[in-house]
Amino acid sequence: MRKIKFYIFFFIITLNCQNLKSEIIILSACDDKQDEFLKNEYILNLNELIMTRNYVYKEKTFKKYKLTDLSVKKSNTYVRNIYEENGKILTHKHGYPQFYTQILFEKGKQDIFIKTVLNDEEGISKISTCKKIEKFDKES
Repeated sequence: MRKIKFYIFFFIITLNCQNLKSEIIILSACDDKQDEFLKNEYILNLNELIMTRNYVYKEKTFKKYKLTDLSVKKSNTYVRNIYEENGKILTHKHGYPQFYTQILFEKGKQDIFIKTVLNDEEGISKISTCKKIEKFDKES
């Protein structure tokens, strides 16, 4: 019985000490084709499969959106689920089955695209270019 307890204890300790790896990619200093930002960054956590976008509008852009939508904030953060497909990273579909959009990233590339699908017709447009890309392999 002692041996069994020892083996169970040893197994639990070994299991907890195994290294866990995660990959995090940070794209920062991203410009935008339509709006101006003081801060615009995307954080891709490939272990947890989430994208976090942090941005702060410049005053001119903030005023433009505030005119038509009182809920607009000067700085904001939003989180989307992501997945990998054919070497590309995509956010989950946002919209309806006939019409939806997704943000599209390619590993190691500084360009960010938006994928728009309308009745199975797909279009991809560049929305941003990031000046800085950092990749972290985190072990715990």
